[in-house]
Amino acid sequence: METVHVNLGSRSYDIRFANADADAFGEFVRLSVPKAKLALVVTDANTVVHGEGVRAKLEEAGVRTATAAIPAGEASKSLAEYARLLDCLAELPADRDTLVVAIGGGVVGDLAGFAAASYNRGLPLIMVPTTLLAMVDSSVGGKTGINHAKGKNLIGAFHQPAGVWIDPTFLDTLPDREYRSGLAEVVKYGVILDAAFFAWIEANADAILARDTAVVAYMVAKSCRLKADVVENDEREETGLRAVLNYGHTFAHAFETVGGYGSWLHGEAVSAGMVCASRLNFGFRISDFGFEESERQLRLLQKFQLPTQPKPEWDIDAMIGVMRRDKKAVAGQLRFVLPTRMGHVELVDGIPEVLVREVLSNSSDPVSSKR
Repeated sequence: METVHVNLGSRSYDIRFANADADAFGEFVRLSVPKAKLALVVTDANTVVHGEGVRAKLEEAGVRTATAAIPAGEASKSLAEYARLLDCLAELPADRDTLVVAIGGGVVGDLAGFAAASYNRGLPLIMVPTTLLAMVDSSVGGKTGINHAKGKNLIGAFHQPAGVWIDPTFLDTLPDREYRSGLAEVVKYGVILDAAFFAWIEANADAILARDTAVVAYMVAKSCRLKADVVENDEREETGLRAVLNYGHTFAHAFETVGGYGSWLHGEAVSAGMVCASRLNFGFRISDFGFEESERQLRLLQKFQLPTQPKPEWDIDAMIGVMRRDKKAVAGQLRFVLPTRMGHVELVDGIPEVLVREVLSNSSDPVSSKR
């Protein structure tokens, strides 16, 4: 089994790639959380079967378990479901060594992670991502949280997991839309951090869509390593480095909020957000990220059948309002992560709102119209 180590001093942990070796899960938990004797296993309606398998392995390892299943979908990242998980922990009752095991996609991980972060001021957390997006992004890095009516992920905390267990065979039964959604975050890593990886994704796009076992395994491990490198150098977004991971997300969170949570999957919103960010950048010459780079990104996202523009019926004023509340904004002034060249992005201040409005109002135009 391959392992990616996330080096954060006392908060360090391993990302273990299991490759269908479920029997090793109990040992992984024992090494990651030696004191755990009780665990709350959190699933949703789509991952109950995986949850039963994980629960059985925990019991075999001597960890007593209880389960909590949340409704599937983005709407579950809510105060109501958060409170319900806290009630489950209180009823166990949980102590500070009680383990929370999140089995599912980004919604389960974010919600269960936030409950783990806040109950008794912090419980150990094991992430078991079952979607591509969760494997390559949300399970790594310690961001947990829930949504608010005024914006996505406005309520949350940094809480690093004690370990991440990734079994790529879970992707065999993942619906195509969920799989393609996760590919948006993979493309993002190439644009923001590694031009050679972007070129590899382009060259292997057909194999990626066919879910070739070896190609998918490399893609997931490489994405985790790239994210871990950023997290190790800016765990809590204090230096600005970690902001690069939010490429496309200022637009994306506005799309998700105004369009209604669950209307688009997160990766779908990120895909359109990255295209809008590149159009903002290229169309107004904010950096040297030019036409050809923008076209390469657009073509790859289209190859993966992802959205590349927001829906025309979404209100621009409402989207701008969400962007003003974005965590990167300062005193209501918009800031965006924008590409400077393939494999590198920067956080850019002082972009006039009128330019953002123009991108949103002309978002149905292809990037090539800016030639």
